[in-house]
Amino acid sequence: MSNTPGKNDTTHFGYEEVPIAEKEQRVGQVFRSVAQRYDIMNDVMSLGTHRLIKRFTVEMSALRPGQKVLDLAGGTGDFSLRFATEVGDSGQVVLADINEAMLRVGRDRIIDKGLTKNIAIAQVNAECLPFPDDTFDCICIAYGLRNVTDKDAALRSMQRVLKPGGRALVLEFSKPTNDLLGKAYDVYSQLWPVAGKLITGDADSYRYLVESIRMHPDQQTLLEMMETAGFEKCKYHNVMSGICAIHVGFKPQPNE
Repeated sequence: MSNTPGKNDTTHFGYEEVPIAEKEQRVGQVFRSVAQRYDIMNDVMSLGTHRLIKRFTVEMSALRPGQKVLDLAGGTGDFSLRFATEVGDSGQVVLADINEAMLRVGRDRIIDKGLTKNIAIAQVNAECLPFPDDTFDCICIAYGLRNVTDKDAALRSMQRVLKPGGRALVLEFSKPTNDLLGKAYDVYSQLWPVAGKLITGDADSYRYLVESIRMHPDQQTLLEMMETAGFEKCKYHNVMSGICAIHVGFKPQPNE
């Protein structure tokens, strides 16, 4: 039996079921709408904690000078700027995203920081990365996997382009482990569309983002998805009692 999606197959766009072919277009429109003020909204939605979470994620990358890292769904370039410092002039960062509006914001930030020497920019689809096998020492996808239509295909594609022994990092909103905190977080996140309307003029896009978080696989499910995609030594680290989680997996070495 073929696993190729049929023309009538659907997937979720937030809480809504939409044709698979339509999701990519609708997600693209969401990020075109919010691109210019995306980082401001990150500060508002996380009360500034996203900066600490990102710093922790960069530490977990264990990058060294001269290495090559893919910042997948990297959008406005926040992680790419951090990774560029880690790999130095002898290394390379590839800032990759499917959305051209987000990449424009990222490119402008990189130019403003004068870091064009070791940061390249590529518009790509995470489900079918256009890079050779065994290219990157590390791949990081932060707050992006939940927006991918076929998450399993994206994880397989990431595994393929990693070097043997290379690591993948998936930073994403997840499921709180504390019931009281989870309920408070649910109430707080319902305010995001209101803030989105005030700051970006777009409530609907942030309503989708809230719904996409609710629909994203929980910690254990995502870990199992990574293992199925071919990663080994998979584990995850809960952040803020599971409001976010950082999953780590490695590409097996040939002799393993």
